[in-house]
Amino acid sequence: MPELPDIEVYLDALRERIEGRVLLRVRLGSPFLLRSVDPPIASVEGLAVTGLRRVGKRIVLELEADLYLVLHLMIAGRLRWNHPGAKLPRKLGLAAFDFDNGSLIVTEASKKKRASLYLVHGEQRLAEHDPGGIDPLTCSPQEFVDALRRHTHTLKRALTDPRILSGVGNAYSDEILHAAKLSPFKRTDKLGDDELERLHAACVGVMRGWLARLREERADGFPAQVTAFREGMAVHGRYGEPCPVCASPVQRIVYAANEANYCATCQTEGKLLADRALSRLLRRDWPRSLEELEQRKQRSR
Repeated sequence: MPELPDIEVYLDALRERIEGRVLLRVRLGSPFLLRSVDPPIASVEGLAVTGLRRVGKRIVLELEADLYLVLHLMIAGRLRWNHPGAKLPRKLGLAAFDFDNGSLIVTEASKKKRASLYLVHGEQRLAEHDPGGIDPLTCSPQEFVDALRRHTHTLKRALTDPRILSGVGNAYSDEILHAAKLSPFKRTDKLGDDELERLHAACVGVMRGWLARLREERADGFPAQVTAFREGMAVHGRYGEPCPVCASPVQRIVYAANEANYCATCQTEGKLLADRALSRLLRRDWPRSLEELEQRKQRSR
């Protein structure tokens, strides 16, 4: 799922291309994308784009007449910029927003159509699409601490909860926790002041660092490689590969449709984490440390 750095880079590219321009036509390739009926989608045609903003992980096109197009790409949704009137991709194309200088194409590489588009009237209706999390790039250290302490969750869940933090998802939460040297399963109510300070610094550093890197990679083009797995990440998507800090193999916990990637040496004092289902299944056979895991690998060879 595109997260804060990816969304901000999309917005950079869109501001250069469509801000101030008239939206000529909206073409829907999938009936599942549009989730609102009033105002009708045709009412945006002929209106100028007056601005763009991010609301959580949503991209918002601000239009004349106090109208807002709210696009949530979810996991597999992506944006493409093509020539004016470009055809929608047959299997992946969800919608096209046509301008005189090009067409913004929305695609989704998944059979499960989760991406969504809403058209709303007024700031009050737009606010209904904001989960309420604070912006990790602009909040103060105290606001960050207060937001985390307001709920009792594991750190992995807290960082990815849009009601707590805005725009942080599965990929960058792994990177933040690795940079902060904290376990994804540590609970927010168990954090000391120094750990909270370290977590806030890691959050700001990781998100700003990746935003700067993605902006440099984009230059003046349109983002083409928006992915959760990027070269240069410390732990996310690097299961079994060496940690860039200590060279221990990166570990992984898979649960539901997500996963947590971490370094046992850097983050959990060498202890291996297991989800509840795996712990119940293996019981005493579950290796508790990297040393025990390596010993079992050696015996199995």
